[in-house]
Amino acid sequence: MRLRALLETDALGLRLLGGQDELDRTVRGVMTTDLRDPSRYLSGGELVLTGLAWRRTPEDSEPFVRLLAGAGVAGLAAGEAELGAIPDDLVGACARHRLPLFAVHETVAFASITEYVVRQVSGERAGDLAAVVDRHRRLMTSGPAGGGPEVVLDLLGTDLDMRAWVLSPTGRRIAGAGEPLSTGAGAALAAEHLAATRGGRRAPHRVALGGTTYSLFPVRVPGHAASPGGQTGELRERALSDWLLAVEADAGEWGAPRLDLLQGVTQLIAVERDRRDAARTVRRRLAQEILELVQSGAPPAEIAARLRVAAPVLLPGRGTAPHWQIVVARVDWDGEGGEGESGAVAQSLLEEILVDPVAAGLESGDRIAVAHTGGEAIALVPMPAPDPTEEGDGTDPMEVGPGGLQADVLLAAVRDPLTAGLADDGRLTLGVSAPVQSAEGLRGALEEARHARRVAAARPGRVCAAGHHELASHVLLLPFVPDDVRRAFTARLLDPLRDYDRRHRAELVPTLEAFLDCDGSWTRCAARLHLHVNTLRYRVGRIEQLTGRDLSRLEDKLDFFLALRMS
Repeated sequence: MRLRALLETDALGLRLLGGQDELDRTVRGVMTTDLRDPSRYLSGGELVLTGLAWRRTPEDSEPFVRLLAGAGVAGLAAGEAELGAIPDDLVGACARHRLPLFAVHETVAFASITEYVVRQVSGERAGDLAAVVDRHRRLMTSGPAGGGPEVVLDLLGTDLDMRAWVLSPTGRRIAGAGEPLSTGAGAALAAEHLAATRGGRRAPHRVALGGTTYSLFPVRVPGHAASPGGQTGELRERALSDWLLAVEADAGEWGAPRLDLLQGVTQLIAVERDRRDAARTVRRRLAQEILELVQSGAPPAEIAARLRVAAPVLLPGRGTAPHWQIVVARVDWDGEGGEGESGAVAQSLLEEILVDPVAAGLESGDRIAVAHTGGEAIALVPMPAPDPTEEGDGTDPMEVGPGGLQADVLLAAVRDPLTAGLADDGRLTLGVSAPVQSAEGLRGALEEARHARRVAAARPGRVCAAGHHELASHVLLLPFVPDDVRRAFTARLLDPLRDYDRRHRAELVPTLEAFLDCDGSWTRCAARLHLHVNTLRYRVGRIEQLTGRDLSRLEDKLDFFLALRMS
């Protein structure tokens, strides 16, 4: 019951002397005391009744009220039978500690108040337990097949008067009943949730935001439901992958049945998450197939044929895509970590980043196809021709502008929550290519996006991005080098190494690629290839012997770099 219910019951004869703004406090019990220090017998939420026998001087009021406030009591009711009017020193002390104070008329027995409170609280508890059982039944039958998360959240609102929203790791609203969250609140709640998860704190996480308390429940990805304190890599991946259920309420005031109910809600929402991820499988497969064709040097006609298959899936009802862009993302962790796992995390994050941050709903990522290879995620983004009957407002990062997707716009809405999720041991870097109009340009766009990501990686910060407009590099020139020049240049440098690899299985070409990618660092390259440094030195020496080049010279490094990019 709420404190204000005491004032609405005339038979109790209570008068409010202070604490008008605190009347929504929950009363969980009642205690009568005249002890100077009753705090050891208080557990919080009680209505304390006192006859003021503990008060000998005005100075006694302040410590008495301070102890009650520290114990978390709901309110204080003082009887007028002993002293008549309630002393001003007690009224003042309650005002300073924001403790609601009631006066009990001398004709009202404390036993009457105690009986009323106990009856109300016991009845509410019994009713709540019975209602929880019924709600569980209706939630399970009204779950995903009956309308998805919106139906579940609507039941929370109508039955328990709880406003709730499902949010992505970046704070984007996926589902919600009633009014939307205020501007920026979703991102702020997601940041708090990610920081709490990375810190290993047990859910639900309680957060005060703008004077409102929210309770945050993780919606676990199936297979990643480990408890806090699990492996570091497990916590990293979970923090950046989980959806969350944000409830406008303080879960610290709930009993076990209500907490169980909300846990059941998160399980129902997890079913929708499974369905969403399954729907993305086709788009991921399309991206993987096209990426493999581009990287293997397949004929443009073959790549164009696959693009024609992909366009209707990614742009339903909009025909073919006249332009395409490529976005490359990478998540790097300090210390040890699986590169493949980082690639999957980068894939999930890139799929979220490429969704319009103000687009609500489960299907808002239908235009996104993201593959991952090793530690890298690569998105193939179709850019439909603008509809002349529709006028964009410039807020959608997927909206086609003069330069296509913009790196800074993509990260504007997600930088803060992702920074919290990456904590102090992770980095997300992103590169965006220029739009290209045909299959012939995709290879150059991929190299451009990768180079832009490397530019972003050189910058400070946990979340960084760079776009094609920031580049002034050979990457811009490679797509326009004639094929016969490409073949002649790469043959002189790489054919001797390829022939040697075929005959001896020496892996000189992969070694050369790794050596250049590690900027000539012997220790980093050896660690990446799982080789002893002396073995790496032997291979590099063999490369130099076969080609007549010196990999300690910048000019020769640059020639090899260009040959590999054009091969």
